[in-house]
Amino acid sequence: MPARALSRTLAAEGAPRGGLAALCITQTTAWGILYYALIAAVGPISQDTGWDPALVTGAFSAGLLVSAAAGIAVGRLLDRTGPRRVMLTGSVVGVLALLLVAAAPSLPVFLAAWLLAGTAQAAVLYQPAFTVISRWYGPARIRPLTVLTLAAGFASTIFAPTTAALSAPFGWRGAFTILAGLLGLVTVPLHARYLNRTWSPAAETRAEEQSTAARAIRRSRDFISLQALMALLGLALYTVTLNIIPLLMEKGADYTTATLGLGCIGAGQVAGRLVFAAIPASARLPATAAAAAFSILLLAFLPGPVPVLIAAGTLAGAVRGCQTLLQATLVAERWGTGNLGALQGAFAAPLTAVAALAPVAGTAVAAWFGTYTAMAWAMVAAAVTAAAAAAVDWRRTG
Repeated sequence: MPARALSRTLAAEGAPRGGLAALCITQTTAWGILYYALIAAVGPISQDTGWDPALVTGAFSAGLLVSAAAGIAVGRLLDRTGPRRVMLTGSVVGVLALLLVAAAPSLPVFLAAWLLAGTAQAAVLYQPAFTVISRWYGPARIRPLTVLTLAAGFASTIFAPTTAALSAPFGWRGAFTILAGLLGLVTVPLHARYLNRTWSPAAETRAEEQSTAARAIRRSRDFISLQALMALLGLALYTVTLNIIPLLMEKGADYTTATLGLGCIGAGQVAGRLVFAAIPASARLPATAAAAAFSILLLAFLPGPVPVLIAAGTLAGAVRGCQTLLQATLVAERWGTGNLGALQGAFAAPLTAVAALAPVAGTAVAAWFGTYTAMAWAMVAAAVTAAAAAAVDWRRTG
């Protein structure tokens, strides 16, 4: 049976009652604690330990790179064992990693703790959750995926100030100890209660055939070209939006206004996720890529006024919101849900790596060319290339 046809043979697994709500809670908690807590705590950690803030952030970025690599193995395990064991193990590893973060006596131990946390991120954040949702809902996955990403979008709103509030009376070490306990209390029981122990018997009996099919898909020109397109699009979007503060300040904004621009990017992501389902499925990739190129072009070309630049940044945030859902849905739409974990994990690995490297890449490109505006122009070139490739893909597949 051809790989593409075989991969489409599985029907939706059927979501358990309350399963979507449980995943929304665990995703919001895991993103808030395993991702945003460190971003909020860089200042207190640096002040207490004397470690350079860049090195503290670098440890976190190294963990994200580990997450990108580990996601490939996690995806294969999801297909073979079902999500419960994988995501439960990820929750426990996340708790242990955060306890090690809190106790780290030196920067090398702190780095090792975040490398361990990276393996937990691979097992509990978006990629395994996207696979579970796609298996539960099949062709009806867009709405629950939107709900999931909207809920998790509040992770920074909840846990960044929570981390700061805990750090004041307990110190950053006490804050991470408390957050480790909270991660375990919330995610472990919900993952144990609502996630499938195994996938359907039909999936298990076809495991070998599907593994062969998945390998053929991963090596296909279509898969690799789509993966490269999405990585290039992600590079452009993340590099500009994660460096929006220095870009806006270079164009005349003060620091407070520039941070407002960063906040508006977050608001834009929520808006983008809300409108994603209204875009025809076949047009989502070219429309997202074209909108990315346009929004980044505005940020590069316009000298001001600052409110217009913030509006352009908000549009870029909306495109990022669409890009998240695009990443969640493209693989299942193109190749079905057979062996989706392995395919999704492989597909997302370079995208996760790009997101980890984007802040450093923006600073490095700006230093190379001399300004953040020049950095934005470089990302315009990347986005336009991605948009052109998306248009070719649309004409070929549409």
